[in-house]
Amino acid sequence: MRTLVLIRHGESVWNRENRFTGWTDVGLTDTGAAEALRAGRTLKNEGFAFDEAYTSVLKRAIKTLWIILEEMDQMWIPEHRHWRLNERHYGALQGLNKAETAEKHGMEQVHVWRRSYDIPPPPLAAGDPRNPARDPRYAELDPADIPLTESLKDTVARFLPYWHEAIAPRILAGRRLLIAAHGNSLRALVKHLDGIGDDAIAGLNIPTGIPLVYELEDDLRPIRSYYLGDPDEVARATQSVADQIKR
Repeated sequence: MRTLVLIRHGESVWNRENRFTGWTDVGLTDTGAAEALRAGRTLKNEGFAFDEAYTSVLKRAIKTLWIILEEMDQMWIPEHRHWRLNERHYGALQGLNKAETAEKHGMEQVHVWRRSYDIPPPPLAAGDPRNPARDPRYAELDPADIPLTESLKDTVARFLPYWHEAIAPRILAGRRLLIAAHGNSLRALVKHLDGIGDDAIAGLNIPTGIPLVYELEDDLRPIRSYYLGDPDEVARATQSVADQIKR
């Protein structure tokens, strides 16, 4: 049996402000840092240890990973950062308040942009200062790989090459891995691992700061998956994410 642990970063500043974040690089709130600390403590108390860690190039995920590894006294393990683990790119919605956007465009339209599988939000204009092409961390990428908007389907297509080429081989080699990433990049991976249908994925919510453990067969098919921690707390956190979708 092989084990993989996933964790969505703790609450970010724009999570708190109910704004579309995407590739915008915002930090954690104090609550988010506390969620990461609690996750690290839980993993340590449950006897987990890791050989390598993977995260995005966005600081809310990086900081979550650092806090967890520090709490586990494992900051020395190799850490791999990659843009393919970034959050879904929310296009021209990035930075906008979700409730105000719903008032302008209608709740139904915003819900389509947020939760449909293959309909992306309006794209950024190429000259928009929010265009990732202007960010030095993406300077070496093929311009065709830099999104101006993404649906979840696009996020799956972006994430999976890195999974197949970099992460999965390390699991198959017996390495114990932790992935600290984002709500939608992790939903993309969970969709792949669990074979969730395009329509059903809309109902999957991943709470912030709670470790999600996958026990995998040798061919990486899931045996089972479960959240670590108190079941009532996990249920409340998951419901909180669902409630935020309606805001």
